[in-house]
Amino acid sequence: MLINNAYAATPAAGGGDIFLQLLPFLLIFVIIYFLILRPQQKRVKAHRDMVQGIQKGDTVVTQGGILGKVTKVIDANEVQIEIAENVKVKIIRSMIAEVRSK
Repeated sequence: MLINNAYAATPAAGGGDIFLQLLPFLLIFVIIYFLILRPQQKRVKAHRDMVQGIQKGDTVVTQGGILGKVTKVIDANEVQIEIAENVKVKIIRSMIAEVRSK
C-alpha cells in the first residue's frame, strides 16, 4: 500500500498561463467600467454643467424636493431662491437636482 509514483505539477513555459488566469479579472474590470463607471462620470459632468448654467429667473428643484425660482446668483457656490412669496433661502448650487425652466 505504498505510493509508487509521485507526480508534481510543472509550470507551463512562456508565462501564457498567468495571462489566462488574469483574463477573467480584466474582463470584469472592463465590464464594470463600461456599465457603471463611465455612465456615472457622464451624469456627474451633465449635473455640473447644469448647475453652472443656472441664471436668475430659472425654476429649480432642490435635492429635498423644494421648488423655487432663482432670484439672485450670489457666487460660484451659492444661489438665492424664492420658495414662496417673500420667502427667500440661500442654497448651495450642488444641492440643486433639476433646472425646470425660466
